[in-house]
Amino acid sequence: MKNQIQALFIMLAITGIACSPQENDKDDFEKINWLKGHWERINVKEGRSAHEKWEAVNNNELKGWGVSMRGADTSFVEALRIVMKDGALYYVADVPENPNPVFFKFTSIDETGFICENPEHDFPKKIEYRLRGDSLKAITSGDGKELVFDFVKARR
Repeated sequence: MKNQIQALFIMLAITGIACSPQENDKDDFEKINWLKGHWERINVKEGRSAHEKWEAVNNNELKGWGVSMRGADTSFVEALRIVMKDGALYYVADVPENPNPVFFKFTSIDETGFICENPEHDFPKKIEYRLRGDSLKAITSGDGKELVFDFVKARR
């Protein structure tokens, strides 16, 4: 009987260990649920506009688009994703100037923001998103340079 109880505890421990990463991943995705939707950039030069749009693909992936406009012309487009890869959460940016998508590993996440980093990338090395009410601040930085993108949630 004692051996059966020990075996049961071992099985429960193994099951708990196997399930806990998925639970944590799910929790992390729930923490960034606020990112979904349409965000209009407000700190752009006159005659320009920009936005990001995010949507859920499934319970383990968000996809987004960043678009910058100069008048009626599209001047920049980036495909964005937040995905699980090899047990870690990544922000993935696919931009025209890079031959392959660039992966930034999440280093911090909570209910109001996250930080992702890739020290091997030229720029940026760090991407940070912070939510404040209906406003969103995205900061890209690296090697002493910093770009700030201020957004408001679009009412659509």
